[in-house]
Amino acid sequence: MWLEDFLASKRNTSGFSHSKIILTGEHAVVYGNPAIALPFPLKVEAVIEEVTSGIIVESTFYTGPLEQIPTKLEGIRACIQQVLIALKRPCDKLKITIHSQIPIGKGLGSSAAIAVAIVRGLFSFFETKLDDKTLSAFVHTAEVYAHGSPSGIDMATAMSDTPIWFQNGDIVRLEVTSPLHFVIADSGRIGNTQKSVSRVRALYSNDEVLKADSLRRMKVIAFAAKSAMAKGDIQKLGKLLNENHSELIQIGVSEDGLNHLVNTARSAGALGAKLTGGGDGGCMLALTDSKEKMEEISSTLTSAGAQQTWCFTIEP
Repeated sequence: MWLEDFLASKRNTSGFSHSKIILTGEHAVVYGNPAIALPFPLKVEAVIEEVTSGIIVESTFYTGPLEQIPTKLEGIRACIQQVLIALKRPCDKLKITIHSQIPIGKGLGSSAAIAVAIVRGLFSFFETKLDDKTLSAFVHTAEVYAHGSPSGIDMATAMSDTPIWFQNGDIVRLEVTSPLHFVIADSGRIGNTQKSVSRVRALYSNDEVLKADSLRRMKVIAFAAKSAMAKGDIQKLGKLLNENHSELIQIGVSEDGLNHLVNTARSAGALGAKLTGGGDGGCMLALTDSKEKMEEISSTLTSAGAQQTWCFTIEP
């Protein structure tokens, strides 16, 4: 009986989030251009429970005391500490277990999704209401450590259950009028968004004409993609994805492996294909006109060397 009472007295709760895909506008979004992002159903769960002492983090990439967390996870530490201080619980005895389906360093918004899940879990555990503004402020802390000067699009998409139009921190929910069938393929190479963003910044700093032309073209693509989604014109949307990939090649953030997968998807019948996220490795996406074609292209990309593929559909 004492054991049952003890176990019943131990509280636990969970916070959830999900991955993201940038459809158009990566890199350009840092300069105030609009971007379109989609919620991608790779899930994160942060389980919060009581323990006898300390604050413990358990995950596939680190398990141990919060204060000894590795440098690459400093953003998570800072985020957790700020939340606990704000909730006036800085010394609470907690275990935070992170279950994530999102591969790290692949441009899928892992750091933002994990932070969103943790903050939601902590507020739920302490039975405190959490609004989007407060959630965003805490997650931004983690994102600064992860990306230096984040645009905020990863965080915004991890908090949204619909496609979004993102520009300078402003978020508009987008509706689709026709099913959008996507294949996401992991190149097997880890990208580094912070480094690729810095490299693009250096490129733009050295050539103002290139910068202006590049950002103008990607802005036109984003607005045209938004219109195509609203009209259900998936053929047009596919062509715009191809154009966006060409622009990303021009600013040096694609690489041979990604280009190979993009070209493979197009040859297999994709309406359009491009890298997604920071580039320099990571993932690409392909738009198809049916679930059958989606599965076919997924298999083709696996045969062409993709480390992993996922299929998902955005429904009207």
